[in-house]
Amino acid sequence: MPGFKVPESVLVVIYTPRLQTLLLERADHPGFWQSVTGSLADPREAPVAACAREVEEETGWTAAPVDFDDWRIEHEYPIYRQWLGRYAPGVTRNREHVFGLRVARPFEARLAPREHTRSRWLDWREAADACFSWTNAQAIRMLGERDPPSPACGREAGGEGPK
Repeated sequence: MPGFKVPESVLVVIYTPRLQTLLLERADHPGFWQSVTGSLADPREAPVAACAREVEEETGWTAAPVDFDDWRIEHEYPIYRQWLGRYAPGVTRNREHVFGLRVARPFEARLAPREHTRSRWLDWREAADACFSWTNAQAIRMLGERDPPSPACGREAGGEGPK
């Protein structure tokens, strides 16, 4: 029997220099759109390592830990009731670390079908409005302040792209 999920996770906002933002639709809740998210594999896993693992698992995009920008934002929130059974008895809260991953241009995500059914790239404002999670929407809204849109590719992640 698999172990319980670690109540510590990462949220990775994947975006382009023009602030097009990748969203994924949850397989277990159609209509719930989100950025890449995932729990640490174990309590000793570094959050940035979880980012690289989760991005590859959920989108097929390969990026090194140095490609992720730690936004130094953490949220602690109650775990949704429908997902409490994934955690040890008595665990009711999760700590989330927010990261960004800037890519040169939109790519076609290779989805993990048990996790997501569709993907889409949206302007950051539309993406924020589409997110079901307030922490995800808030992070995407910060893009305009953190990294204003640019018409040309500036700083890019060194990711290799889909495998």
